[in-house]
Amino acid sequence: MPDRNFHLHDGKTGAALAIRVTPRASSNQVAEILHDGTIRIRLVAAPGNEINTVLREYLSSILGVSESVIDVVAGQTGRDKLVSILNMDADTAHKKIIEHLA
Repeated sequence: MPDRNFHLHDGKTGAALAIRVTPRASSNQVAEILHDGTIRIRLVAAPGNEINTVLREYLSSILGVSESVIDVVAGQTGRDKLVSILNMDADTAHKKIIEHLA
């Protein structure tokens, strides 16, 4: 077996949130928590690249964290997204999101 080079790095900890975005809403809001735990969020932005920026800004404001710790890790162009929030546990993220449920 040939020698292989591996690139190792330290992992980062945080919460992962499944989010379904509804674009072109009248205001940004947490609409509901779906039966599978997905968080449905309405955003004023139109579909496209801008919606991820607006999502990060909105999550930053309701979670009380910097936008730099929020990353859309899957679903860049779709309505269903996987978002990571570094240095925040899932329970804390859940409580803050529930506080903003419409």
